[in-house]
Amino acid sequence: MAGQSYTTQAERIAKFKGEILAHAMPVEVLGIAGMQRQVPKNNSKTVVYRRWLPYGATTANALDSNQWDVTAGAHILSEGVTPTADSLTPQDVTVQLNQYGCLYSLTDQTEDLYEDDVGSEMKKQTGERIRLVRQLVRYGALKACTTRVYAGGTTTATVDEKVSITFLRNISRSLQSAHAKRITRILAPSPNFATAPVEAAYLVFGHTDLEADIRDLPGFKHVSEYGQRKPMHEQEIGSCENFRFILSPELAGTADSGASVTGTGLNSTSGTYIDIYPMIVVGEDAWGQIALRGMNSFEPTYIPAGQKDKNDPLGQRGYIGAKFYHNAMVLNQGWMACAWVGITDLTP
Repeated sequence: MAGQSYTTQAERIAKFKGEILAHAMPVEVLGIAGMQRQVPKNNSKTVVYRRWLPYGATTANALDSNQWDVTAGAHILSEGVTPTADSLTPQDVTVQLNQYGCLYSLTDQTEDLYEDDVGSEMKKQTGERIRLVRQLVRYGALKACTTRVYAGGTTTATVDEKVSITFLRNISRSLQSAHAKRITRILAPSPNFATAPVEAAYLVFGHTDLEADIRDLPGFKHVSEYGQRKPMHEQEIGSCENFRFILSPELAGTADSGASVTGTGLNSTSGTYIDIYPMIVVGEDAWGQIALRGMNSFEPTYIPAGQKDKNDPLGQRGYIGAKFYHNAMVLNQGWMACAWVGITDLTP
């Protein structure tokens, strides 16, 4: 098995030994929202969420599953006549837990003789890598939601506009029509399942490339103007009407996937088609995530070089890694949206 050996990277001895430089760290933002559930051990890898539909609602589409079909006249009782009894209709959402993991290895010579503490860096990057994997699992699930809107078009291939206040207002109208509640609590920054109260809003998650266009929205308020109001996350850049915007460089867009860039003033990697970005807009309980937090949510591995067993009788190899179970899923399609937009070309 390949791993970090003593000769993997040239040493700096006989040269001026500078400090270990900082490296890029993943920016995890999606974990603050979403319904969290831990699955007890030995209770299957399948989790089934259930809701009871409002009277008259159907599962035909995301909006229908949230609409009551009730008239006052249909509820008038006749004297002495027992009304016909109704029953509830369930809707199930099923998700499978997946196991994820990563593993680094190093030799005893690396641990004993190498000038830098490679083992400590491996431990640090294991934790950061897990955070990024969890972020990407959530991102993939949320991008696949069925409520999809496109700025200036009807498909990703026809997107030819950036985010606008009218575009956002249409999303807000759709969410409110589906009875989507604004988020009022987020997951607290701790290992536990605690939550913290926040001012009600629909949350918008997206890539940092969207920041310039979001700042240009009429009525946009930067976090520096919040006063006593607290940001939901260190990556929150501000708010506008019903929305609060939280951006991360991990929530990547898709290059050259929109309409023709000609005459639009939008960004294009190739100069031919528009680069497009998803904006994930969520209301309360729109989606869920399993085994996200808690002390038992992941299992670290540390086998130091020098530890001897029948597979490594001389103790020449060490391992650092972790494994964990996780998944994310949309619980109510009508309470969130994946909005695809272009971004302004900022080339001087």
